[in-house]
Amino acid sequence: MKNQIKRGAICYGIAAAFGYWAMAGVAWADQPDAEAIERGKAATVACVACHQADGSGMNNEGAESWPRLTGLHPDYIVAQLQDYREGRRSNPSMEPFAKMLSDNQLGDVAAYYASLEVVESKPAQGVDPEVLERGRELALNGDWDRYIVACVSCHGPGNHGVGSIFPNISGQHPAYIATQLKAWKNGERDNDSLGLMKSIAKRMTDDDIHAVSAWLGQQPVLSTEQSN
Repeated sequence: MKNQIKRGAICYGIAAAFGYWAMAGVAWADQPDAEAIERGKAATVACVACHQADGSGMNNEGAESWPRLTGLHPDYIVAQLQDYREGRRSNPSMEPFAKMLSDNQLGDVAAYYASLEVVESKPAQGVDPEVLERGRELALNGDWDRYIVACVSCHGPGNHGVGSIFPNISGQHPAYIATQLKAWKNGERDNDSLGLMKSIAKRMTDDDIHAVSAWLGQQPVLSTEQSN
């Protein structure tokens, strides 16, 4: 009975997350205007040192990794910059830059990165096939025996993201994904909707985190429809 109640609570949380889908919108409704893109480009001069000129970020195993920004919904970028600026999300590298941006500049920066062509990351070599298979299973089906919800349940088909709430994690740098999962697990990050990420990450082992991060990092950044 206790397990049934617990599973029911998780399912309720997922159902609430699906409600966010409707509000967030799966598609990018409006194309940013050219002037916003140009203003955003000017405002991102300091961003390129970490996120690179093409917004592809950098996978740094054993050090701070910088996420790929291209392929992310602009509303998600705005939301995260707001969280850095207002103290809901902590990172010594990001906070000073986020605090320099006005509300209008947040939108301009997001518009600029949304306008860039996505550069696919090179898959890490030498990852054990069994590790990748475990990662695929967690990402697509979860592990209900341990109440670990599949990534696609909230991050959408192909884990390509949903609006400002759930980011595109397909093709994101493995080291960055692992760092964020560990941050949620250890209580160092908690700006996720309804506490879903925190509760899921706490149930994951380090091996789980390594596996799902490695598998997600080898997937295409954009879906076939988004690429066309």
